[in-house]
Amino acid sequence: MPPAQQPEPPAAPEREFVFAARDVTKVYHMGEVDVHALRGVTMDLYAGEFVVLLGPSGSGKSTLLNILGGLDAPTTGSVHYRGSELTDFDDAALTRYRRRHVGFVFQFYNLIPSLTARENVQLITEIADNPLDPAEALALVDLEDRMDHFPSQLSGGEQQRVAIARAVAKRPDVLLCDEPTGALDVHTGVLVLDAIQKINQEIGSTTAVITHNAVIADMADRVISVSDGKIHDVRQNQQKRTASELEW
Repeated sequence: MPPAQQPEPPAAPEREFVFAARDVTKVYHMGEVDVHALRGVTMDLYAGEFVVLLGPSGSGKSTLLNILGGLDAPTTGSVHYRGSELTDFDDAALTRYRRRHVGFVFQFYNLIPSLTARENVQLITEIADNPLDPAEALALVDLEDRMDHFPSQLSGGEQQRVAIARAVAKRPDVLLCDEPTGALDVHTGVLVLDAIQKINQEIGSTTAVITHNAVIADMADRVISVSDGKIHDVRQNQQKRTASELEW
């Protein structure tokens, strides 16, 4: 009798693309000098993942993040967001894309000093299609007891967490963070990273954090190393660490 045929193992589920960048270059013309910020970058980002873009200052990682977020355009190459080519969008389409789909967190908080934490977040919820309540967004970053404080009454880490709440209040598909701990001490930076990690897990936003701090890479699903405008290495973290486990 022939041996019983073994069933084939189930196929691994395909990961859903959020971004697909292909041969992206960016050249800035500074008088008679051309500055090559990106030199043929090809990369993908997947739904719900937490990615760290790691590299020194001047490596091109901020330029890459700005292109993904629709704040800048590549000189050559293409960037697709869920099948739509961002490089074909006009200014109005890019504005809609940023408003509906992308949350930004920068190194400096850019809060309006005359508005409370709740009111700073509310600025975003008033223009979003399906926003969180400002109080709910602030509770996600553990600031429910500081909602009615002005920025001058908050620490640097608390202000950054307000900025994160503002970014996620629109329920963004993508959360892009540019050196979010760069202006903070270690303890405060851990609190901010914990908030970003929590947003990634609870809202499911595809999260990209750019940093020069290699320790932060331990939090990521994948680490993309950038140097001299090129991607030099991509690695998967087999065992992720929480923000509270980081030491630097």
